[in-house]
Amino acid sequence: MLSDTSTSKPRAKWGLDLQPTQAWAPILALVIFTALCLLAGAGGILRYTFPVGALLVGAYLYQRYPILYMGFTWWLWFLIAWLARVVDLQAGWDEQRVMLITPVLVTSLCAITVFKHLPTSCSRGGMPFVLGIVGVCYGFFLGLVQHPVFPVVRALIDWLPPVLFGFHIYINWRDYPNYRQNLLRVFLWGVLVMGAYGVYQYMVAPEWDRYWLTSSGIKSMGSPTPRGMRVFGTLHSTGPYASVLMAGLMLLFANPSPLKPVVAGAGYLGFLLSSVRSVWGGWFVAVIIHMSSLKSNLQMRLIVAATIMMVCVIPLSQVQPFAGVIGPRLQSLTNLGNDRSFNARTEIYDENFNSALLQGLGNGLGAITRENVVDSGVIELLWTLGWMGTLPYLIGILLLFMAALMHTESRFDPFVSVSRAISVSIVLQLIIASTMLGVSGMMLWGFLGFTAAAHQYYKHRPPPL
Repeated sequence: MLSDTSTSKPRAKWGLDLQPTQAWAPILALVIFTALCLLAGAGGILRYTFPVGALLVGAYLYQRYPILYMGFTWWLWFLIAWLARVVDLQAGWDEQRVMLITPVLVTSLCAITVFKHLPTSCSRGGMPFVLGIVGVCYGFFLGLVQHPVFPVVRALIDWLPPVLFGFHIYINWRDYPNYRQNLLRVFLWGVLVMGAYGVYQYMVAPEWDRYWLTSSGIKSMGSPTPRGMRVFGTLHSTGPYASVLMAGLMLLFANPSPLKPVVAGAGYLGFLLSSVRSVWGGWFVAVIIHMSSLKSNLQMRLIVAATIMMVCVIPLSQVQPFAGVIGPRLQSLTNLGNDRSFNARTEIYDENFNSALLQGLGNGLGAITRENVVDSGVIELLWTLGWMGTLPYLIGILLLFMAALMHTESRFDPFVSVSRAISVSIVLQLIIASTMLGVSGMMLWGFLGFTAAAHQYYKHRPPPL
């Protein structure tokens, strides 16, 4: 699932080779220790030992095996919420959600990359990432002045790591082909695992998921019963789960793996069971953008691939018990005027948008917490960072988008085309969700980092014929 492509040893056909051994040894040690604790019913031990252990493994990989480090980081984002739920079932409800900091800690190692390359990064194309970091840091210092420290730091770990991660990918542009291959492999297996688990979650409603829904008091994800909950898979809610699957399903178009039909079947079914219509629309937009950027022969391959995937998925979505939840949700797209979710978001804009536009200085990180969350990335950006912080943050994103649109790598490299399409899709979803934060932000800045890295790579090396 993860492999460090700096090794010259031949790779297994299915991408399951565990080489190099020195890199995999600490990863397997962490996995085995975690499994033994859970099997022994001692999950409470993991609440603090797992974040520390993962950080140590991540630091080792960052220093010695940077490509494998990236894959390890993605898997932590994919699975940590599920692991935290299993631990909660064994050790009791943790209101602070301590384990969820694990992927943030490991991702934050990329700050080393920023400190190391910041003096020269602006002159080498890294200015957009620097602007993003400046915007977040502005909000952080402003928040420290106006709010208690804990919510400010809590907000910082949602905002900053994605930008650091994107910068890290860009700076390592010389290894772009290896990073690309690793990411395709990680998301291939990630979509299979997350999609299959989502179907299992819908059908069975595992005890740890039911316990989490009951303890958290969240009502928007249905009832804690089989076939009663909206699927959130191995992540912490339906929106991020659907966004990760959307990105992974798009990456299948650039992945030559023979496992694609199987992965597509599990992934699309989990994607539809999440019932997140905004991300469904984001997937459609991403497909259109991806197709429009390809040469005609690659467009035909895309059409064939999409047809094969739909042949695998549509029959599954039309049979019970899946049709009962997917069908009505799809039909609601034609009648948004009577939809409660759509009307609620409209009210959010009616009540908050004008005041958000008047936020010159902003209220700083920590102004929006779990208790007063706003279902709009646009409003949260303006309310938190104000125009002073929002402008550099959005200018950084805009510069990366303009570069991606101007450069021609997407014409011959489907991965670049898919990365650009995913980024555009996530940005458009800012209208109804804070997709610049957490795992969604990781994909936004990460895939923008890939498009910038690809341009640098092909600028110094001739593109394939």
